[in-house]
Amino acid sequence: MADNSNDLAPTELAARLPLLEAVARRAGEIAMGFFRPGARTSAAVSYKDGGSPVTEADLAVDRFLQEAASALFPDAGWLSEETADNKERLLRPRLLVVDPIDGTQAFLRGDLRWAVSIALIEEGRPTLGVIHAPALEWTFAAAAGHGAALNGAPIRVSERAILAGARLEAPRGLSARFADSEYKLAVQDRTPSLALRVADVAAGRNDLTIASADSKDWDIAAADVILTEAGGVLSELEGLPLRYNRPQLRRDMLVAAPQSIFPESLALARAVSKGVI
Repeated sequence: MADNSNDLAPTELAARLPLLEAVARRAGEIAMGFFRPGARTSAAVSYKDGGSPVTEADLAVDRFLQEAASALFPDAGWLSEETADNKERLLRPRLLVVDPIDGTQAFLRGDLRWAVSIALIEEGRPTLGVIHAPALEWTFAAAAGHGAALNGAPIRVSERAILAGARLEAPRGLSARFADSEYKLAVQDRTPSLALRVADVAAGRNDLTIASADSKDWDIAAADVILTEAGGVLSELEGLPLRYNRPQLRRDMLVAAPQSIFPESLALARAVSKGVI
């Protein structure tokens, strides 16, 4: 029987979210086979041209996801940190965006704070997103228009009305400048996985995350829909909703915050990026 996934209505698409969660959990099981809490991974490690590590586990998870996630959405293009980019994806109305292990450095050294990240993009925006952190036993998930959840329970961003005193995760090199601003922000320990940092804002654990330039779409696509559905905003410094499935994958400085403090957060990030603060 021919697959009709290209014709799915939003409610039918949302019904596939549990299937995507199941795929993410199985991917997490594969990764956990190589993970050693508090110790170096058992996986073989090599290095990309830019010097960043890639492990045997990253590649095993990537192979699994390309088969299992693509089986759910056979009409979708494919974009993954661990697969050579095929520009044919630009011709597809749907795209799967995957980071097999977001936070490879953490995974490598036995830090629990890493995750499998999967998003489905439709017409440039994420409509489904799953971030599964198996070592922490956390699964964040969202479908556009249907809310966001952590381990099946609904989540919302914090109700903070002003930026002053907000809990912030910031780039290491800039954290002191944010802390010393007039807002007296409470800088938190930085989680290695950017997807989890944004998800922490979605769950109200932190009020604000700012990421330095040079992240890629696979770092943030799933987190974007999760944060949006939890009542937050993720954008670059122009303040517009992010668009995906573009030729350019690199991102500028990113701001993730509840809608209530997003304008102030964006203004602060712009000031820091310009060296005003």
